[in-house]
Amino acid sequence: MANFVLQLPNNLRLRSFTVSSASSNGATPGVPQSAGPVILELPLDKIRRPLMRTRSNDQQKVKELMDSIKEIGLQVPIDVLEVDGVYYGFSGCHRYEAHQQLGLPTIRCKICRGTKETLRHHLR
Repeated sequence: MANFVLQLPNNLRLRSFTVSSASSNGATPGVPQSAGPVILELPLDKIRRPLMRTRSNDQQKVKELMDSIKEIGLQVPIDVLEVDGVYYGFSGCHRYEAHQQLGLPTIRCKICRGTKETLRHHLR
């Protein structure tokens, strides 16, 4: 299965967002089961950030990223773990916050499928 990039205009405001496809094998729609990572634009509010309460971002770095994103866009997608159709972000905290502060509705993500065990490992 091929990887693809879904690009949306920066000024697009989404009320809801669904990644779906027809699947007869019970696989989670949107992210291939056996292929490598997929690059997608995901709404910020669809990405759970379970470690945000335990970490604080360097606000100077966030500001620098905001300036860069305004000028040239996001250059490196954030890594997102997809488990049973739910998206979890554990890295890219500064890029994520820069997008939030800029009021951008989506962020480019490199999505890898994982299991509940993988998720538990990240939460330790």
